[in-house]
Amino acid sequence: MNYIKKAIDFGKRKSKELKVEVGALYLAYKRKDVAWYAKAFAIIVVGYAMSPIDLIPDFIPILGYLDDLILIPLGITIALKLIPKNIIEQCREEAKNLFQGNKINNWIAGSIIIIIWIVFIVLIFSKFKGKS
Repeated sequence: MNYIKKAIDFGKRKSKELKVEVGALYLAYKRKDVAWYAKAFAIIVVGYAMSPIDLIPDFIPILGYLDDLILIPLGITIALKLIPKNIIEQCREEAKNLFQGNKINNWIAGSIIIIIWIVFIVLIFSKFKGKS
């Protein structure tokens, strides 16, 4: 039973760390002193991490969680290496304060992402439907 509690605590801690890292990447993306290629990679990682749609759907046994356990942390690690350390440290501090706010902001951000994906899917289907 103690192992389960430790595993849950570890998961919660890592989840909070990833949330701060994603926030830091988003804040770094908005800065003018970050290279364009680092901004491009950072926003792709942030978009994928925040998106409710996964590359590998979660209902597929074992492989479904592969992106959550490997792809997102790997993308974050690569993006962090592309951004200068002093900038990412400043962004981490800002991100810690960013996520201490209101839960309503999280719902708004999630809703916006879902709406963007719905519009994207509708556009794709309308293109295919027009070719039939």
